[in-house]
Amino acid sequence: MSETLLRASTPSAPQPLRRRHHVPGETGIWVFIFGDMLVFAIMFATYLYYRGKNVALFNASQQLLNPDFGLVNTLLLLTSSLFVVRAVGAVRRGVHRPARPLILGAIGCGMAFSALKLVEYSGKVDAGITPQTNQFFMFYYVLTGLHWFHLAIGLVVLTYMCFSACRPALDAKQFAWFEGAGCYWHMVDLLWIVLFPLLYLVN
Repeated sequence: MSETLLRASTPSAPQPLRRRHHVPGETGIWVFIFGDMLVFAIMFATYLYYRGKNVALFNASQQLLNPDFGLVNTLLLLTSSLFVVRAVGAVRRGVHRPARPLILGAIGCGMAFSALKLVEYSGKVDAGITPQTNQFFMFYYVLTGLHWFHLAIGLVVLTYMCFSACRPALDAKQFAWFEGAGCYWHMVDLLWIVLFPLLYLVN
């Protein structure tokens, strides 16, 4: 009898959220993600159109970029996405403790990306290279600037995920938002994976 009462009074461990064969996140976040990616796809197509009209200028301007910056930033975002995947998986299993440091690691990767991008921008400006230099650098600053803006929003989103992971448990609605936040960060990663070769490597 006493053993039964003891079991009843002991708080149960968080239960894993079992949501098989589902689209992660809320419908609204996917509408936003696909809409955002469509806008970027149009800008990528516009860039390639103008590049095709002036290949020599674009190739010469591209030589002034340092692909090492782009490669390191790519590795940073891929690592951050891995951290987010593992954090979401941990919360899905009901094991919240490792999720917070994983998300903090993703935030650290995002901040390192931002720092490297600012170093790259400052080097270009110091060399007199601005959006007014030529058409290539107009696209370079617009595309990378818009991506960085999305990354800055993503850092806020990751902060929300970090606070959510501190809760002892998430209900289905809260977890859907948690997943959706992770999906947004993956979009930021995916956009850079397209931008890096497009601006730094394609010739």
